[in-house]
Amino acid sequence: MLRVRRQTCKIIIATSLIWCVLDILLLMSYSDCSNGVGFGCSGSSGSGVAGKKDAIKFARQIREKDEVEEAYPRSKLKTYVVAKTVKKNKGMPGEMGKPVNIPKEMEDEKKRKFKINQFNLLASEMISLNRSLQDVRLSTCKSKVYASLLPTTSVVIVFHNEAWTTLLRTIHSIINRSPRELVEEIILVDDASEHEHLGEDLEDYVKTLPVRVKVLRTGTRSGLIRARLLGAKHVKGSVITFLDAHCECTEGWLEPLLSEIAKNRKAVVCPVIDVISDETFEYITASDMT
Repeated sequence: MLRVRRQTCKIIIATSLIWCVLDILLLMSYSDCSNGVGFGCSGSSGSGVAGKKDAIKFARQIREKDEVEEAYPRSKLKTYVVAKTVKKNKGMPGEMGKPVNIPKEMEDEKKRKFKINQFNLLASEMISLNRSLQDVRLSTCKSKVYASLLPTTSVVIVFHNEAWTTLLRTIHSIINRSPRELVEEIILVDDASEHEHLGEDLEDYVKTLPVRVKVLRTGTRSGLIRARLLGAKHVKGSVITFLDAHCECTEGWLEPLLSEIAKNRKAVVCPVIDVISDETFEYITASDMT
C-alpha cells in the first residue's frame, strides 16, 4: 500500500515538473524581444522601470500600426464641395421647420388621413418636398473643418406602405444637403408595400432625380433587418448609411459621419437624432445626450 502511494507521488511530481518546463518554453517562445520586454531580453533586467517604458512604447507602435491599417486607402477617397443651404420657400407651410396648423374646416380630413400612416398626413402634403430647416448645429460644429478627402456612401432606406410626401422629402433632404460627390447612390428597399403610389409611380419619379436611386423589392414581408441586408448587398459606395423612410437630413449631416469612418473604417457612427412632430411636422431639436 505504501509502495503504491510513493509511486503516485512520483507521478504527480514528474507531471508537475513537465508542465513547468512547458510553461517556461511557451513564455520564451512568445518573448521575441521586439519591444525589449520579456524573458531573456536585455530590457527586462534592472529595476523594471525601463521595461514599463518599453512596454508603453510598444503599445503605441501597435496602435499607430492599427490606425494606418484601418484608415481608408487614398484611392477610395474623394474631394467634395459642401452642399449649399436650402433656401426658404416664402409662403409655404412648415418652412424652417416650423409647425403646420390645420384650419378647423379641414379637421375631418386631417383625422381621416391620420389613420393611414398614424401621423398628420395632411400637414405633410402641405409642406414642400424641399422645405428649409434651421441650422441647429452648435457654433463649434459649424466652424469645424473636416478632411478634404472622404469616402463615398450608399444610403439605404427601407419602407413599407410609406406616405408619398414623407418618403420623397427624405430623399430630397439627402440630395439637397449632402455633397454630391460623396453620395454614390440611394437605395430604396420596398418591404412588400401595398400602396399603389409606391409601385411604378415611385420608380418613374426617382428616374428624374440628379442622384442615382434604385428601387429594390423584397416581394414578401421580410422585416426591417432582412430588408436592410438586401439593400446592403447591392451597394457600390464605400460606406453604408441606413436611414428611416420619414426623416429629414439637416445641413452638414454627412461630413462628420464620414470623417470618423475615414479615420477608422471599422467605426460604426450615429448622429444626434432630432424629432419631427407627428401632429404638426415641427422640427424639434433633441439634446446631444439622447
